[in-house]
Amino acid sequence: MKQVVQSARSGNLELKEVPVDRVRPGNILVRTRASLISAGTERMVVQFAKKSLPAKAKERPDLVKKVLDKAARDGVSATMRAVMARLDEPLPLGYSAVGDVVEVGAGLEGKFQVGQRIAIAGAGLANHAELNNVPENLCALVPEDVNDEEACFGTIGAVAMNAVRLLEPQLGDVIAVIGAGLVGQLAAQFADLAGCRVVVLDYNPERLKLAKYAGAELTINLGDGDPTAAIMNLSGGRGCDGIVIAAATDSSAPFNTAASIARDKGTISLVGMTGTEFEYRTFMKKELSVVVARSYGPGRYDLDYESRNIKFPVGFVRWTETRNLEESVRLMSRCRDHRLQVEQMITHKFPFAQAERAYELVTNNTEPHLGVILEYGTKARAKSPSLRIPAVTSSGKIRAEKCVLGVIGAGNFARTVLLPRLRKMDNVELHTLVTQRGISANYAKEKFGFRHADTSEAAVFNNSDINAVLIATPHSNHASLTAGALNAGKNVLVEKPLALDRTQLNTVIRARQESDAFFSVGFNRRFAPLAKQTRDRLAQAGGTKYVLLRVNAGRLPEDSWQNTPEEGKGRILGEVCHFVDLARYLIGDKIQKVQAAATSVSQGVCEDLTVSLNFAEGSLATVAYTALGDTAYSKEMIESFAGGTVININDFRGLTVTTAGKTVKQGRSRMQDKGHSAELKSFVEAVVAGSPAPVDEAEIVESSFATIAILESLQQGGPVIL
Repeated sequence: MKQVVQSARSGNLELKEVPVDRVRPGNILVRTRASLISAGTERMVVQFAKKSLPAKAKERPDLVKKVLDKAARDGVSATMRAVMARLDEPLPLGYSAVGDVVEVGAGLEGKFQVGQRIAIAGAGLANHAELNNVPENLCALVPEDVNDEEACFGTIGAVAMNAVRLLEPQLGDVIAVIGAGLVGQLAAQFADLAGCRVVVLDYNPERLKLAKYAGAELTINLGDGDPTAAIMNLSGGRGCDGIVIAAATDSSAPFNTAASIARDKGTISLVGMTGTEFEYRTFMKKELSVVVARSYGPGRYDLDYESRNIKFPVGFVRWTETRNLEESVRLMSRCRDHRLQVEQMITHKFPFAQAERAYELVTNNTEPHLGVILEYGTKARAKSPSLRIPAVTSSGKIRAEKCVLGVIGAGNFARTVLLPRLRKMDNVELHTLVTQRGISANYAKEKFGFRHADTSEAAVFNNSDINAVLIATPHSNHASLTAGALNAGKNVLVEKPLALDRTQLNTVIRARQESDAFFSVGFNRRFAPLAKQTRDRLAQAGGTKYVLLRVNAGRLPEDSWQNTPEEGKGRILGEVCHFVDLARYLIGDKIQKVQAAATSVSQGVCEDLTVSLNFAEGSLATVAYTALGDTAYSKEMIESFAGGTVININDFRGLTVTTAGKTVKQGRSRMQDKGHSAELKSFVEAVVAGSPAPVDEAEIVESSFATIAILESLQQGGPVIL
């Protein structure tokens, strides 16, 4: 792999080919997607390395004392050899990056998963390198709606957040930030997010404009004179409750400015490297407190915490460097109206291969810059856009007086479940029925009151009066017929499964992206009243969830079309998909990983398996599907666990809730309600209203893709990342 390396002796910097670190227990191997050059910190490191030995000694007298002590103890010759050996060691650069997990070390199974995108931190760990080996406590998952360029600011964000936390800000406090570099800009935003009134002070007018744009109530150019009067005017004469010094200068001017603008018993948080001489009387009269921020927060520089993943009790240390990193990237999420904005701080982006050019800009200050990012050209993650479509906000269809329906296929399920319900709906017109055989088409036409019967799908697709299509054919042509209906501009309800493989799924997605019509899939269980009650209770419980879906399916007849590869392709795609989608609905989060295991099949097709579904925010679902049991026993049992509550659905006839040591029945009926009527009603109403699909189409694609991934997992003998 390639990595940016600097010589501690000469200061020379180059992009070198180095071996990949072996993943140690408790560590994660991450393929870097983007890393941030921290202009202030890394410029200081590079410039220090380029200095002569006497200049290095002058700047670091603490190290000189160690050398002299060693010389007195071990002799000059041995000490010089040790110093030179240390200077010959290559220095890794960088400490704030984002990437994809490619390998999980021992002890972290289940905590992190291959394919997850995480922000990483740590000097000498989150390097400017193609691959980084990072301990657990220096990693944080990145929200889906935060891009790589933003997520690589995570560590710098944690530094700024810790500096603000040390002020212990309260709503309405006046907080000043001296220095509007990266850390200062972020500190100002964090103070604003905490409900404070923010003042930013700097000499650079462009950076002050940026701070104003990001929410600062007042910005002051220090080149214009003493800022005290303006701040007293803002604060009602009290002064600032807290001041963050984020400047980088040898001067002690920031300290004196902080003392001047602080209120009585105010707090100063030092995060920038500045001069620290201050006037005693000013600090004494106001009884000011000075705290020095420990970089990313508690845990930093603690080998037990950072290297051995020792945890701090949350009751004693609420915000560690890990939690600061997690919160930093969480606050970037676009699901928030008031969010941490970093995109406007990005001034330069360089391909990783041009890292030396990027450092030349930063160290020589050849042009104004703030956020300088290295991009690694990492290919898009496995969640290919071709397998996910955006959420639909409008179907683009005009309101209709009725759902004028064309139906393709009239097998047993359509005749006994779907068509009887549709016939009873006032806002449905059964227009044309298509089956393979003319005699069966005519029979169903007369039985259910269709206006026309035919044996060609064109009779439905080419009829402008028809605005919706129900597809209830064998599985093999679901995808092609759905795509055909979408291409004809007709809304579609297709019985499950939507597709049998990735190619078919992409066919549907491409058709939908070019159509104003929507599609829906017959995942009826998510419409069942008991499923809705369960989802609501799980949402109230909050936190991670675990759902166990046990299906006692019974054997299919050996000659069933569902088992034929040319029509049904087995029960995994045709039936297990129901429970994948139900798990997706109950947990309400994105499926990220699928892993399946099956019993040994001695005859027939695979009908006995377990499926594990891992979700984005850490929840888990297990589908246990078997045909080995007695059908006299209950068929479907769904047990959901969250927040000390257990919710049980037994065959969609009854629901119980167990919490606080008590079990309460939430109704029981002899009649099952698996949601068929509600599903059909919601589809028809969406067609008539010209509204979006009743279920987010991207979610349907996700459930369908996860079901296809079950087969792939069984074929590959391992997990499949969505």
